[in-house]
Amino acid sequence: MPSILAALTRTPNPEHFALSVFDRDELDGLRRGDRALVIFPDFGRDESRDSDARLEEAAGLAEAIGISVVEKRALNLRQARPATLFGKGQVEQLAVATRVAEANLAIIDAALSPVQQKNLEDELRVKVIDRTGLILEIFGERAATAEGRLQVELAHLDYQAGRLVRSWTHLERQRGGFGFLGGPGETQIEADRRMIRDRIAKLRRELEQVRRTRSLHRARRQKAPWPVIALVGYTNAGKSTLFNRMTGGDVMAADLLFATLDPTMREIELPGLDKAILSDTVGFVSDLPTQLVAAFRATLEEVNAADLIVHVRDISHPDSDAQNAGVRQVLREIGASEGEGSAPLIEAWNKIDALDDAAREQLCNAAARRDDVVAVSALTGQRVEDLRQLIVERLDRGSAIHDVRLSVSDGENLAWLHRNGSVLDQQVNGDSMQISVKLSAIDWERFQDRVNAD
Repeated sequence: MPSILAALTRTPNPEHFALSVFDRDELDGLRRGDRALVIFPDFGRDESRDSDARLEEAAGLAEAIGISVVEKRALNLRQARPATLFGKGQVEQLAVATRVAEANLAIIDAALSPVQQKNLEDELRVKVIDRTGLILEIFGERAATAEGRLQVELAHLDYQAGRLVRSWTHLERQRGGFGFLGGPGETQIEADRRMIRDRIAKLRRELEQVRRTRSLHRARRQKAPWPVIALVGYTNAGKSTLFNRMTGGDVMAADLLFATLDPTMREIELPGLDKAILSDTVGFVSDLPTQLVAAFRATLEEVNAADLIVHVRDISHPDSDAQNAGVRQVLREIGASEGEGSAPLIEAWNKIDALDDAAREQLCNAAARRDDVVAVSALTGQRVEDLRQLIVERLDRGSAIHDVRLSVSDGENLAWLHRNGSVLDQQVNGDSMQISVKLSAIDWERFQDRVNAD
């Protein structure tokens, strides 16, 4: 499996950025079957999740790319040490633990500075990777489309740019030259930084073109008579399974974290509507690396442009409430949280089939007391039709009667009104038509866009 550094050395085409002189013995990449020690530094800040839950999630992330987790540890910290994050005694304990467990990898479930990462590798004598690096490894393996690969490569390079010093310490010892000139290590670092900066600039230009293309596609969809519904949720909440259930599609759905990276859109039928577009998006996770939020902004903008957001929650998960908070935090970061101008949001409490009868009944009763929630099982199809009905109700919310005047020759917009609204009255007066039509707020806005575009 390619590592973060391997992402810099792959050359799928002649233009691809390449570094050919990294010390591969010193900085060996991740491989399937690596034996890993997972460590969570517990500062006691997150009261919604205990250390066991964080360790389980970190282990799940590692196992998602074939790493064998041999031990999990939570270490209490009052404050982070600038050099190694952990205290001296804790580092010594971890060094012993890695040798005893015969681990060749240490995963720190936190963000490490380049200095901390290098010092921990020196002390533990194994490869060290932090939470950001681990998630980037997963994304690097799962990206399937050209756009996804561009986004992942940009995130990789942005993350790796600050870690070049760690990669070149073996050359910095070879000091030489005259006067103010540095050694070959310093020269190579600067050359590689320029190469990375140039490649990042090129990737950003390409992704900006992707963003403009997506904007054009969204503009076309807004002129079309079909609302867009976006599925969002924590990774492994069952979004793709629900997507397949509602569309009859075959998007990859597996019990894996980040099984879906590339967004997929399919047509669905809804009661009383001609049709709608359902979008399956990348899963969220707590402490999502800022590099990924930035790189995937073009993809995440699809959520902002949706007419309705369906938040799919794994309600059987013991950390469901904390996962809910994490998803809503990401929605706020991308500007898609509830507020003026944002799409309405409903919740699908998924995986009720994983609950016992008593817990399932209690949960379904709680969902029934709310007008924005449906308890479902995407796996078995239980109550999915109720979710369809709630989607229609929310799309139809805010309906009002509008008086519209059209030319008698404007058969296209007249047909649009008949397809998407309820035409109550239609009268011809000379060369114009006076139409009284009931439309949802979303469809009324879409109709105005059509008329103004004409």
